[in-house]
Amino acid sequence: MPESPFILAVRDLHKSYGMIPVLHGISLEFHAGEIVGLIGENGAGKSTLAKCINGLEEITSGELLVNGNSLKHNNVHQARRLGIITIPQEFDLENDLTVAENIFLGREPTTRLGLLDRKAIERQAAEYLARLNCQLAPDAIVRDLGVAEKQFVEIAKALSQQCRMMILDEPTTVLNRDEVERLFAVMRTLRNQGATLVFVSHKLNEVREICDRVVVLRDGKLVADRPIDQWTEAEMARQMVGRELKELYPPKHLAVKDAEVLLEVRNLSSGKAVRDVSFTLRKGEILGFAGLVGAGRTELAECLYGIRGIDNGSIYFNNKELHIYSPQDSVTAGISYLSEDRQGSGVLSDFTIAANITLASLKKYCHPFLSFHEENLQASKYIRQFNIKADSPERRLDELSGGNQQKVAIAKGLDTEPQLFIFDEPTRGIDISAKSEVYRFIHDLLERGISCILISSDLEEVLGMCPRVAVMHEGRLAGILEGDVLTEENVMLLATGQ
Repeated sequence: MPESPFILAVRDLHKSYGMIPVLHGISLEFHAGEIVGLIGENGAGKSTLAKCINGLEEITSGELLVNGNSLKHNNVHQARRLGIITIPQEFDLENDLTVAENIFLGREPTTRLGLLDRKAIERQAAEYLARLNCQLAPDAIVRDLGVAEKQFVEIAKALSQQCRMMILDEPTTVLNRDEVERLFAVMRTLRNQGATLVFVSHKLNEVREICDRVVVLRDGKLVADRPIDQWTEAEMARQMVGRELKELYPPKHLAVKDAEVLLEVRNLSSGKAVRDVSFTLRKGEILGFAGLVGAGRTELAECLYGIRGIDNGSIYFNNKELHIYSPQDSVTAGISYLSEDRQGSGVLSDFTIAANITLASLKKYCHPFLSFHEENLQASKYIRQFNIKADSPERRLDELSGGNQQKVAIAKGLDTEPQLFIFDEPTRGIDISAKSEVYRFIHDLLERGISCILISSDLEEVLGMCPRVAVMHEGRLAGILEGDVLTEENVMLLATGQ
């Protein structure tokens, strides 16, 4: 731990929601010029602690000290004035504004006449994006960006403020290795300039790589706080879950070679995002999709699910040509899709767990009027099956941690009784124990004869789960690897167009 004054100290912090305690007597110090890893299972209290620090939540009891002074009534505006900035896991961006407008929203440069200085906004935005080695155009509309690109807009927005303490909540989830390196370079620069960074992540190898110190929360309690040289990844995982973990990935599921073809895609194209893609998928088979950000993997999935229009090509499902014009067409055919952008198109955060699970399968519960009893019974089954940390199916989704929201989104897809389940970044924001649960859930689907497509930026995840991997590059299918040639090196060669 650095021999430097603490920027912020947490003293005996307690936080409860009504009668439900979430944080139990947390005491921590954050020092100038260090990167602190904050880890724990979903629901351990990481996000709640971050919200207490950045003023989004009022503490129930305890104290926050900033530069040795007690912070009596913390709120978002006061935290920002003190230089405490958060980069959230779920983006806080205005989709209809440009990249530059989002970076300076509420702090726009003006001319001497008090008018909006658009040239200055775009020039300064370009400077902050350049620090991230990011090629985004300042005048690009945020709605048109991918998830990884939105992440860099959030980081650029934080850099544009007088940041003394930056809390990064799962910032690398949708970044490829090159983008992670760029982010880590910026983090190290900020640390060397005296800033404090709190790195909230489930990627324990990255925690080991970038952090100076690691803090572990479990069930709302602080269970460990040690310098990085006292940690191994296995020890981090054990402290997080309080027990030894089993093997992360289940045995690879090999589809029966003579199994029927469930899905055949022929020369599919959609604008510049998807170009002349063809592949097949058998019943009970899992096919991985790898590639760099912007390669067209998500756009291909959106074509299969009716979110994105198709210019050319054909989709055959169960030996019949499938004409997809909307997600309802896909659901009716037997296709489910877990979106990479959970909040954007996966779930409705102000609805209950039960209402979210039955969003795409509501007809099953209408006779002709909606049976709330049946809906809640089904939701309760999924709560048990996925170990969702909620006391009732009527709990609002925004009261759950990100990982538990992801489990609800998966349950929503399963409730339509699909023959094909497309998973796009299924373990985004999920802790290592929950990842193992998701992998075993996917394995169980395959054992039941349900086919799966797995899209992931985590190459280890794709290789760990899939015996066959399709690699995309600039909208095209660069190749499909399996057997001895399915290696990380070969995937990256195809992904980079080599």
